[in-house]
Amino acid sequence: MTQHPNAPTGRIVSYAPDAAGPLTGLKVLDLSRLVAGNVLSVQLADFGADVVKIEPPEGDALRFWKEAGKELYWASYCRNKRSIGLNLRDPKAREILLDMVRTADVLVENYRPGTLEKMGLAPAVLHEANDRLVLVRISGFGQTGPYSPLPGFGTLVEAMSGFAARTGFPDREPVLPQNPLADMMAGLQGAFAVVTAVLARNEKGVRNQIVDVALLEPLFSTMGTDLAVYRQNGQVAPRQGSGSNGSAPRNVYCCRDDKFVALSASTQSTAVRVFDVIGRPELKDDPRFATNTTRVEHREDLDDALAAWFATKTRPQALAAMQAGEVPVAAIYDVADISADPHFIEREVFVEAEDEDGSYVPMHNISPRLSASPGAFRCPAPRLGEHSDDLLGALGYGLDDIRALRSAGVVI
Repeated sequence: MTQHPNAPTGRIVSYAPDAAGPLTGLKVLDLSRLVAGNVLSVQLADFGADVVKIEPPEGDALRFWKEAGKELYWASYCRNKRSIGLNLRDPKAREILLDMVRTADVLVENYRPGTLEKMGLAPAVLHEANDRLVLVRISGFGQTGPYSPLPGFGTLVEAMSGFAARTGFPDREPVLPQNPLADMMAGLQGAFAVVTAVLARNEKGVRNQIVDVALLEPLFSTMGTDLAVYRQNGQVAPRQGSGSNGSAPRNVYCCRDDKFVALSASTQSTAVRVFDVIGRPELKDDPRFATNTTRVEHREDLDDALAAWFATKTRPQALAAMQAGEVPVAAIYDVADISADPHFIEREVFVEAEDEDGSYVPMHNISPRLSASPGAFRCPAPRLGEHSDDLLGALGYGLDDIRALRSAGVVI
C-alpha cells in the first residue's frame, strides 16, 4: 500500500521555547525580503540568535511564495524568528527601528544599493546609534562596481556567474537551477560572515563593520578553475551534461527500469574496478582508458560502454553490483525517494513541523550538527506582527501608545 505523500515520515518537531544555543544573546534585526537574507538569519536563529523580522505592512514577500496555498518557504526559512510589522515610510517607524538598533548586534538588509541611504538609514546613521552594530548589506552584484544598481535577482546572478553557461548539454541552451541557488549560497556565506564580524568586534574591538554580501561572488567561487583554465589555454569549457571536464568516468546512466544512477570514478583504482564490474577487464589495457587524461579525451567511448551495461540492469541490480565492487554510485533521488529513504529518516535529515491546520510541513533539519552546543527548534515561523506588542513594550511603549501606533498605520 502506497503511503499518502502528506503523511509524516520524519521526526515530528517538539518546540523548546527556552532552549539555549551557542548564539543565544545575539540580537539580529532582519529587514531583508525573500531568500538570501532569510537563509542567513535562519542559520543564526537555529543556533540561538534572537532574530526579529522587520516586515513591511504587507509582510515579507517570501510569505507569498506559496505551494498548494501554504507558506512553505516561510515555514522552513523563518522558523525560530520573531516578527514586527513596521511601515518604514513613516518617520515614527524609522525612529522605532533606530531604538531597536541601539541594542542590536546585527542588522541585515537587502535593498537595492542606495535605498537604505534614501530612507535616512545610511550606515553612518545606524552606526551613530550603535557603533557595535554589524551591518549586513545583501545585493545582487555588491555595493560597488558598474552593476551595483542592477536588480538583485538570483536568476541574473546565476546567468552572469558562469554557472548557467556550464550547466546543461552542449547542443542545448544553458540551464538555470530550479531552486534559488545564488540566494542560498549568499545566505550561507553571509551567516559565516556575521559570526566572523561579531568575533572581530568582540575579540579585536572592531567597530562600524559593514558586510558587503553580493549574490554573485559566493556562486562564482564554486566555479572551480574555469577562469584559470581559460587564462592558460584561451578555451571556454563547454557544457558537458552530467559529465566532467576533469575526470572520467563520471556521468548519469539509465537503467533497464528507466531509473537513473550517478557514477563517479575519478581515481585510477576506482576506474579499474568499474571495468571489472561491467565485465570488461580488457579496457584496463586499452590506451584510450589507461589514465584519467586519456579517459577524459575518450569520454564518449567510455560512456557508451557503461551505458550499455547499465541498460541491462535494473537500478537495484546495478547499485548492488557497483557497490559490491566498491565503485562510488548512487541512485538519482526525487523527493518521493527522499521522503521514504531510511538514511534520511534515521539521521533526521528532514523533520516534520506541525502547521496551523494540524498538517505537517517537512523541512530541512538544523545543520551543521554541533555535538556540545547544538541548535534547537524554539518556535514556528511567526505570523506578521505576531511579536510587535512585546517588542514595542520592551522599548517602553505602553498599550495605549501601541494602539495609537497601530491605528496610525505605523505598526502592524
